[in-house]
Amino acid sequence: MRRGITATALVAALALAATACGSDDESGGSKGSGELSGTVTWWDTSTVGSEDKVFKKLAEGFEKEHPKVDVKYVNVPFGEAQNKFKNAAQAGAGAPDVIRSEVAWTPEFADLGYLAPLDGTSALKDQDDFLKQAAASTKYKDKTYAVPQVIDSMGIFYNKKIFKEAGVDVPTTIDDLKTVSKKIKDKTGKTGLYLRGDDAYWFLSFLYGEGGDLVDAGSKSVTVDQPEGVKAFKVVEDLVESGAAKTDATDGWENMQSSFKDGKVAMMINGPWAVADTLAGNEFKDKDNLGIAPVPAGAAAQGAPQGGHNLAVYAGSKNLDASYAFVEYMTSVQSQATTAGELNLLPTRTSAYAKQEAVDSEIVGFFKPVVETAVERPWIPETGSLFAPLVTEYTKVLTGQTTPEKAASATGDSYRKLLKGWK
Repeated sequence: MRRGITATALVAALALAATACGSDDESGGSKGSGELSGTVTWWDTSTVGSEDKVFKKLAEGFEKEHPKVDVKYVNVPFGEAQNKFKNAAQAGAGAPDVIRSEVAWTPEFADLGYLAPLDGTSALKDQDDFLKQAAASTKYKDKTYAVPQVIDSMGIFYNKKIFKEAGVDVPTTIDDLKTVSKKIKDKTGKTGLYLRGDDAYWFLSFLYGEGGDLVDAGSKSVTVDQPEGVKAFKVVEDLVESGAAKTDATDGWENMQSSFKDGKVAMMINGPWAVADTLAGNEFKDKDNLGIAPVPAGAAAQGAPQGGHNLAVYAGSKNLDASYAFVEYMTSVQSQATTAGELNLLPTRTSAYAKQEAVDSEIVGFFKPVVETAVERPWIPETGSLFAPLVTEYTKVLTGQTTPEKAASATGDSYRKLLKGWK
């Protein structure tokens, strides 16, 4: 176990002095009467301006059901949340009772001893209803440390109006993508694809498409620097150098979203979490102008990463009972149906897909089969840490600062330093 001594010590400390390590001085609730009370501090990492409004409203619904519980809603920027939670948990002060955790963070937080095991608690109500691939990211060493809230993958978003003007069809392969982008440029003067360059998650579809992966957890082997990884770096390099795509080194999300929403580019790769924000753009006042298709296939396969978010409870919470109940409420069938209807986010419960809100969502209908075939990341404590060295090299390739061969090699070297004893 990475940092096992630290994690063990923390668990022992929490067991002996849980009340000293709570997330909020006023969070303690009444347990004797069976009625929930006190404060539950929740760190939500969803998108500000679209998703956060819906999740905050759902949390208010929990308060109505439990009038003696005050949910302290805090929206923490996604890019800051992982380290902010670890710092607060390590310090034993300032951590929330509940955190919306990216799926890759869950095994890391559990390994560090920062999460409360949920087996046998109310948080895991009807756990057999969860999709198997969604539940996989919540487990660590035969215990469950989170509850899956949403599951997602990636597709290619395209502007139907621009496609019609250029007389092109949706690309199904990387070669098609280059051809379509050239025609769009020739006919409309616009760039075909905006390829986000400051987040390595956007690289995974290309890596999987060439038959590669970051690591092989089963054999404890680093694989990103194998020939398939080099090919993937060459693919993204070529997309930019050929003019099929434009990219960035900073502010990738904002640049990508604004370019696509304003009709400056015809395509972007994104996930269901981006639909609500995208539909707020000038180009998509008529929502039917937004098309979504599978990410174009590489030489080996059509691959997109499995993503999503879990809700986890801090091991040092002073109000565990209310926190468990809050997690159960926020991941219930009805809560997931609400987010499917209002945000086009994919439920993690099988039965939620039968709810009318999910049935009526074309986006949910599109992404469900994509999610079912998405590539799982390795659920190891270090998964979340694999992206830092990867994004450095990915950005350098896209901006011409290094070669695909050097990028793959440097990433592999970094991984072997991180994953002690791996080949």
